[in-house]
Amino acid sequence: MEDGMIKVTVIDREGVRHELDAPTDMNFNMMEVCKSYELPVEGTCGGMALCASCHMYVHSDHALSDPSADEEDMLDQAFFVKENSRLGCQIHITEELDGLEVELAPVS
Repeated sequence: MEDGMIKVTVIDREGVRHELDAPTDMNFNMMEVCKSYELPVEGTCGGMALCASCHMYVHSDHALSDPSADEEDMLDQAFFVKENSRLGCQIHITEELDGLEVELAPVS
């Protein structure tokens, strides 16, 4: 792991795995990492947990912060929600997330 960088894996909606470098020193979240690699994540609300266009499934066992009430409200309105559903904009990139694996949720 380079200083200030971690590796994350994103599985796109076609099942293709993308190993990405994610900076830990830029206050990025998973939505922003996906967008920077031009993966199909909308992020319509700009990361405010006001839409579910960055809905993803967390496959790895990393300890994530509990979803906020706003995030839970958005997930309640999203399609294809599972127990491991999270909004990418609410998964903040930290060194502890090295090796994180997520899958982009299908769109309606």
